[in-house]
Amino acid sequence: MTNNSIFLAQQLGEQLQQLGWSVTCAESCTGGGIGYAITSTSGSSSWFKSGYITYSNEAKQSMLGVSEQTLAKFGAVSQAVVEQMALGATNAAKANVAVSVSGIAGPDGGSAEKPVGTVWFGFAINGDVSAVCQCFSGDRHEVRSKAIEYALNQLSSLLKS
Repeated sequence: MTNNSIFLAQQLGEQLQQLGWSVTCAESCTGGGIGYAITSTSGSSSWFKSGYITYSNEAKQSMLGVSEQTLAKFGAVSQAVVEQMALGATNAAKANVAVSVSGIAGPDGGSAEKPVGTVWFGFAINGDVSAVCQCFSGDRHEVRSKAIEYALNQLSSLLKS
């Protein structure tokens, strides 16, 4: 966990408090890192609802309502899956905002179509959902750290707009 991640989580918390909103996260490749950064912030219990670590496809389905058909058609690391993860997390947690993450942190598991470092992010804000894909370089730890920072920074940016 980087100091920057914790700083970004604090910024996010300030924004959410001003809006009177709450956030949840649904994580796969980051393994709870976003939730850890958020809960490292004093007072986060007033704006952080819960976090879901859904590393397996079965967990994505049972905890977040991701459809088996979507997973089979697009794979876990896809726009469709992170969108369903984000919406499922907001519904399960009864939160205004969610961020979801699914990616290939490495060192193996990549393919020509989805190389190591490919990470999809989903964002749900009061029912509106969007997704973005990034490809990060580095080892497993670096990919995960970059993904956590990106998720927090991007969510903060979306809340500003």
